[in-house]
Amino acid sequence: MLSARWIGFAVFVVLLAAVCARLGLWQWHKLEARFDRNDVITRHFTTDPIDVTQALPEGAEVDGTTEWTRVSAVGTYDVEHQVTVKFTTRDGAPGADVVTPLVLASGEAVLVDRGWIETANNVTRPDVPAAPSGQVTIEGWLRKNNGAGGDAVKPTGGQVRAISSDAMADYVPYELANGYVNLQKETPAPATALQAEPRPELGQGPHFFYALQWWFFALLAVVGYFWFARAEAKERRNPTRIDGFAEKKPKQTNFSQPKTSTRV
Repeated sequence: MLSARWIGFAVFVVLLAAVCARLGLWQWHKLEARFDRNDVITRHFTTDPIDVTQALPEGAEVDGTTEWTRVSAVGTYDVEHQVTVKFTTRDGAPGADVVTPLVLASGEAVLVDRGWIETANNVTRPDVPAAPSGQVTIEGWLRKNNGAGGDAVKPTGGQVRAISSDAMADYVPYELANGYVNLQKETPAPATALQAEPRPELGQGPHFFYALQWWFFALLAVVGYFWFARAEAKERRNPTRIDGFAEKKPKQTNFSQPKTSTRV
């Protein structure tokens, strides 16, 4: 056990067990974050919608405590600066989300994800059903900007791969509120309705079992170390054992001349 080989093996096992234990804690923390998120969603969804300007005062950002707040707004859709979010899917079907700025009475605007349409799985911008014209009253919930950067959120040919009000700010001629709204209801209704964003899942996800899995790997590494040590110690105590059977010693042969007696 004090040889260089076994000391090196012990160091490797300790590092491996530590990494697995840390990954288990990481999954546990993700589980706790999931529970916190579920509590926020449940709390917001049990309250009545508030005006978007009240939920997002000037300069405010959508964060972990204000995301999923149910909001309402009155304004006019600006379809000239409408974009589609390509390569989104619903139940395995390809499609695109339609994001349209809603210009409020104050002159400021908020991005509204009006819903999803099924499209061909390519980069061609789809034909989008017309939004209601004139003044529109909407209801939905707030969402944070997507954390992607670069070309993913920059409008190109009227398309993006992720929604970000920060990136869209350079694309429109007015101030944009932070984040965006997932539309759930609008009045008047459009001639062709889009598929609204479904309510978020409130399950715990796979994080609990992933944590147990990583901790099991850590335990397995430690147990395996002692198992191999015991196996080698057993082998050292029985060096002549071959394939589980003791090696038989060959019988000794007496090559000396046998004694003879002479009978007279």
